Amino acid sequence: MEKNYNLTKKFLCTFLSLVSSISLVQPTSAATTPSAYTNFVKTRCSATTYPAVCIRTLYPYASYVQTNPLKLCKTALSVAIQGASNTTAKVSKLASRKGYYSRMEAAALKDCMYDVKDAISELKQALSAMTRLGGADRQFQWANAKTWGSAAITDLESCLDGFTGRKISPALRANIKSFVLPPQKLISNALYLINHLY
Repeated sequence: MEKNYNLTKKFLCTFLSLVSSISLVQPTSAATTPSAYTNFVKTRCSATTYPAVCIRTLYPYASYVQTNPLKLCKTALSVAIQGASNTTAKVSKLASRKGYYSRMEAAALKDCMYDVKDAISELKQALSAMTRLGGADRQFQWANAKTWGSAAITDLESCLDGFTGRKISPALRANIKSFVLPPQKLISNALYLINHLY
């Protein structure tokens, strides 16, 4: 029991340290970043599902990533987590308008909140798996990261599905779509980079 507790404690400390270190990475000016680093990001991003989004969101971290594909994957996941967190805040703000929405719309908003929060949790699991690729179980952890990333996309799709084919106002449907699509694109790009890491 003591051994399991220590292992869990060690894992949590390592995971929190990693998340903190990545979240503290600050974007840098392209003018001060070596071209080899920016070219690396551009080349990797060019094959993703949404290359323009990939370049725009990851280019500022080129100095941190340098030419390290694993760092690029982790950074892409970190950016996706931030994007999904922003979506949570926006959906929460809409949901806080009590009495403004129909019962069906309020239920859809609540379900969407759960879906986005689940997606964030899954992205953190993917990031955690990516930190353990140096061990003997690399293939297992790599597969875990892919699974968690795919699950996050599915959750965001579930949120959108909750606003289709129902008596939902077009304005609310459009708002939710504008909130969910950006992080969905970020996750898709991160998943592509993870899938093509090796």
